[in-house]
Amino acid sequence: MIENLYKIPNHVAIIIDGNGRWAKRRGLDRVYGHKEGVKAVEKTIKFAKKVGIKYLTLFAFSTENWQRPIDEVNAIMSLLVEYINEKIPMLLENDVKLIFMGRREGLWDSILEAMEKGERETSQCSSLTVVIALNYSGKAEILDAVNKILKSNVESIDEESFRQFFYRPEIPDPDLLIRTSGEKRISNFLLWQLAYTELYFTDVLWPDFDEEEFLKALYDYQSRERRFGKVLDE
Repeated sequence: MIENLYKIPNHVAIIIDGNGRWAKRRGLDRVYGHKEGVKAVEKTIKFAKKVGIKYLTLFAFSTENWQRPIDEVNAIMSLLVEYINEKIPMLLENDVKLIFMGRREGLWDSILEAMEKGERETSQCSSLTVVIALNYSGKAEILDAVNKILKSNVESIDEESFRQFFYRPEIPDPDLLIRTSGEKRISNFLLWQLAYTELYFTDVLWPDFDEEEFLKALYDYQSRERRFGKVLDE
């Protein structure tokens, strides 16, 4: 039940973690953990819309994740294609826009087609924007931005003009980052954008991340005092 929730972050980013451990603790193959993780994604999207969050970024697959066993990688990619194609009606019903960020080189054609379809069919939605970080790396994003600048006619650069070369310059920086599964690191995620983001870590594994756990993060966030380097009046 939502009570005393008064300071809603505009943008929440989540590092999805713990699917494999969730399955292992139950004696199941890691793939089952990813399947349960997909269910948690839908619940999280609907809850974010309900409480008025405007941007939700989910770290679904990093450039480093290609080093996982090939069977697991193939399963994750198949789940992504299936999820995108099947959940477009749910996104439309909830007025949710779907976009992606990350390197598209090396992704399956079926994934690229599903990504294009999801972005196209939800482009007019406006209540919540869900950003899926897929084949994403914070270091790669910065390097790609630098290479774009080198190929352009830009003579000088500042912070605002630099971010225009990012994958999704139109998305505001996250106010809150949540990471599940007890790990306390940002793992090459949104390295530039997280400069002043509030960080929240929970031991809960991603498949078990529900409304109650999301609320805990939001209540913790609203207790923070964000200074952005300034000194506030006592």
